This record gives sequence, C-alpha cells and structure tokens, in this order.
Amino acid sequence: MQVSDLFRYRNPEIKALHLTWIAFFISFFVWFNMAPLATTMMKSLGWLTMKDVKILAICNVALTIPARLITGMALDKFGPRRVFSVLMVIMAVPALVFAFGNSFAQLLASRLVLSSIGASFVVGIHMTALWFKPKDIGFAEGFYAGWGNFGSAAAAMTLPYIALTMFGGESGWRYALALSAIIMAAYGVFYWFAITDGPAGSIHRKPRKVAALEVSTWGDMIKLLICTVPMVGILVILVWRIQSSGYMGAGWAYVCYLVIAAIVIWQLVQVLLVNIPILKKGVPEDDKYPFNSVLALNTTYFANFGAELAVVSMLPAFFEQTWTLSATQAGLIASSFAFVNLFARPLGGLISDRFTSRKVVMMVYMFGIACGFFLMGLMGSTWPLVLAIIVTICCSVFVQGAEGATFGIIPSIKRRLTGQISGMAGAYGNVGAVFYLFVLTFVTSKQFFFIISAGAFISFIFCLVFLKEPEGGYSEEYHLSSVDREIEKEMGGLGH
Repeated sequence: MQVSDLFRYRNPEIKALHLTWIAFFISFFVWFNMAPLATTMMKSLGWLTMKDVKILAICNVALTIPARLITGMALDKFGPRRVFSVLMVIMAVPALVFAFGNSFAQLLASRLVLSSIGASFVVGIHMTALWFKPKDIGFAEGFYAGWGNFGSAAAAMTLPYIALTMFGGESGWRYALALSAIIMAAYGVFYWFAITDGPAGSIHRKPRKVAALEVSTWGDMIKLLICTVPMVGILVILVWRIQSSGYMGAGWAYVCYLVIAAIVIWQLVQVLLVNIPILKKGVPEDDKYPFNSVLALNTTYFANFGAELAVVSMLPAFFEQTWTLSATQAGLIASSFAFVNLFARPLGGLISDRFTSRKVVMMVYMFGIACGFFLMGLMGSTWPLVLAIIVTICCSVFVQGAEGATFGIIPSIKRRLTGQISGMAGAYGNVGAVFYLFVLTFVTSKQFFFIISAGAFISFIFCLVFLKEPEGGYSEEYHLSSVDREIEKEMGGLGH
C-alpha cells in the first residue's frame, strides 16, 4: 500500500478506512471536548472550581478500561459496524447531559459514563483489520489511529471558537458541546448504513466464546489470569484519588472497591469457564498462537500510549516552569507532542509494513522511546529551548510510531480474536496512563521522565524475549487454522 492509495476514494477498502477514521475522530473530539472549555465553564457556572475540573478529568478516563474490554468482546460477536454505530449514538446521551448539566453530580455522572467512548479506538482497529491484508495492515492501522487521535487536538483548537464566537453568551459552551454530541449521533446512524464488516462476501470470523480470550495452553491460561487483574483492578487508584480529594465518602469508596473486586473475580471465572473445556479437549497445533506476544504488546501499549496520555497532561506545566514561559507559549510547544500523531503513527505502521521483521521494528521503536524520555529527563533551564523542543518532538515521533507498530502486529496474532486482543492492548494503554499519572503525583518532572524511560526499556526487553514474529505477517491473506474453518462451516460460510 502506497501513500497515494489514500486518495483512491473509489476503492472500497480506502473508503472504509476514511469512513472509520472519521468516526474515530468524532468520537475523540467528543471525548476530549471538556478540557478546552473548562475555564469558560468555570466562569459561566460560578460554582465550578479547578479542583472540580481535575476530578472530572479523572472521571473522563475512568470507565474507558472496562469499556474497551467489553467492547472487544462485543466486536467479536456483533462486528465493528454495529458496535461503532451503537456506541456513537448511545454516548451522545451522556454528552448532551453533560452539556446541559446544572449540578456537579450531573456533570460527574455524565462524564463518567461518557468515558466509555474511549473504547471507540479498538472498534476501528478491528474494522480496519477486516478490510486490509496483512502486508498493508500496519500503515492502514497507523493512518486510522493517527488521524482519528487528532480529534482531541481538533477539539482543543476549534471548540473555544465555536463556543465564544459562533454561539457566544454564557451558554455558548453548552451549545458547542451539544453540537458535537449531535454530530456524533448523526454520524453513528450514517456509519451503520455506509459500511460493511469487511469486503462484500467476506466472513466475519469470530471466537467460539466472547466472555474471555481463548488461549492455547494451561500455562497461557495462568498468564491470562494474572494479566486480567490489573485491567480493572487499576480502577482502585481512581477511587482512592476521588475519595482522598473529598468527593466521595469512605462508605461509597468501600462499595466501589467491592464492585471492582467482584468484576475482577467475575472476569477470572470467565477465563476459567471459557478455557478449561477448550484445553481439556485439546487445541490443534495449527490453532495455537503465541500468547507471549499478546503480553509483550500489552507492555508496549502500556509504555507508549500510557506514557503519551500522562506526558500530554504535564508537559505544558513542565515547559512553563522550566523556561519561565507564558501559559500560551508553553501550551503551543507542548501541543507539538500530540500534533506529530498525524504523521508519526502512520509512519510507524508504514515502516512495520516495509521492513522484513515487525518484531525488530517494534523493538527499535521501544528502545527509541526509552532514549527519548531519558534525554527529556536531562533537560533543564540551561538547555536552549529550541534543543528541548527538538528532543521532545523526536521522542514523540518514537512514541506515536510505536503505537502504530503495536497495532501493525496485533491483527496477525490470531485472526478470529483480533477484537479481544485489541481490546486488551488498548485497555493496557489506559492502565499505563492511570499508573503513570498516579506516579506523577509523588515525583518531580525529571524523575517522572526517567521512570517512563525505564518503563519503555522494560517493554523493549519483554519484546526481545517474548514477542514472536507473527506468522504470515506480510502475506496476502491471514493465517487460518482448522478451527477457524470449522467455525466458518458452522456459520454456513455466509458472508456479510
């Protein structure tokens, strides 16, 4: 696949790619529509404080992790077209409630529910994988994610203008937020009718069970049990943070802890219920897949996407305080970290497609992140500002590129489990964000950069030891096992 192919709109797969990244773009636009209007909201409402806004920001990512897991299961059962459309239409409801909320409880509850829209990322990953062949999947996934992620930056750049200039008045911010929600719902309806789950006549290959990821060996099942715990267990940190800030009493906090524990136990039970019968029956050799590769890619997304979300939240203050800049100047410089998403993530996928080893590309990127964050940890006021900006942008190129390379591998690990594996890796990205943001509250900015550098290096070691070059990663078609064909027969060989 060439870059010029992106302009061949009549090609069905190119049309699907554009329709899908636009859906992702709108979803992220709505997801991050609060931050650029936060100060406007505070002036308009009077009673909303900066402390309230910080709590709302935490709630904005709270349910993304379980939502990505649940969405991953739904993808394999219903297909990405239905899931994406329904997600966009349903999430418009809390977005509208937030826009017209008149109490902190309304804002908090609606923002908490709206955080589920973050699951949109894994939906598009699955849809793109259904349309593109293994040899092109890296660039396609990178383009999808890079341009879709730009929705958050687009919200920051346009919403203040829409709220203050187009609508104006004390309620301008409400109408701006409501408009973005209505556009999302309308596009969700359009998406339902405008696209199919893969080319016409293709088969939607799905797992036998969607309640938990299938594995190939007893050892893999134990690893899956272990790595299942942090995916929802990390929410304990969020509850503790909200409680310690005085927004939740101890009683409700204990209720939340019990709910989190119950969900974790339920997930562990599902892993056992799904896999014990499969493993007792025996997994055919050609149906086995390397679960260690899933673990390795969980660490890469933890270390790259998790670090990105954390760094974006602290970088403006770091530049402002270190070089004594104005808030506007620091914000513009810091925005360069996210802005390179437009080309760095597609580039990561493209390089993954062009080289002869996706594993080596992944390792080079993770090593580059480790070096980049280490250099950022050395930055100080004695550094020329221009040099600091160059180091920051170069580091970001590696971070975004690594994200593209991660999802250049996932579709080739196990075709019928792409949704669940994408959901797990995506969830680990948010686990990383929550973990790193939590660590940030205890350390200085310099120490923080060294810590996330170490995280990337640990992931590099993980990839070196555990990541396996995906079978048929550069083939015309995805590898199909005897079980895949058996499931296909059970479905009657019908395409959709």
